[in-house]
Amino acid sequence: MDVFLMIRRHKTTTIFMDAKESSTVFELKCIVEGIIKRPPEEQRLYKDDQLLNDGKTLGECGFTSQTARPQTPATVPGLIHGVLVLELIEVFKCVLCVSR
Repeated sequence: MDVFLMIRRHKTTTIFMDAKESSTVFELKCIVEGIIKRPPEEQRLYKDDQLLNDGKTLGECGFTSQTARPQTPATVPGLIHGVLVLELIEVFKCVLCVSR
């Protein structure tokens, strides 16, 4: 099943994307790399203040078609290049930021 995500970066860039529940966190980072031009190694993705493991699937991390729908996408908190962004959407707490 598809999950729908909203990734906020630097409060100026918002990326809406969808992925399969069976996609891994690393695969999500690879997709994001194509958009923001930052390699997966420089990305840190969080859910509820917990760093997501690259080997886990989005479903295992709690991102499901029930919690991340098109009309209410999940937000992905993350870290990229020392800038901390904490923009959250109720359903899917996950915003993209840069590593510290």
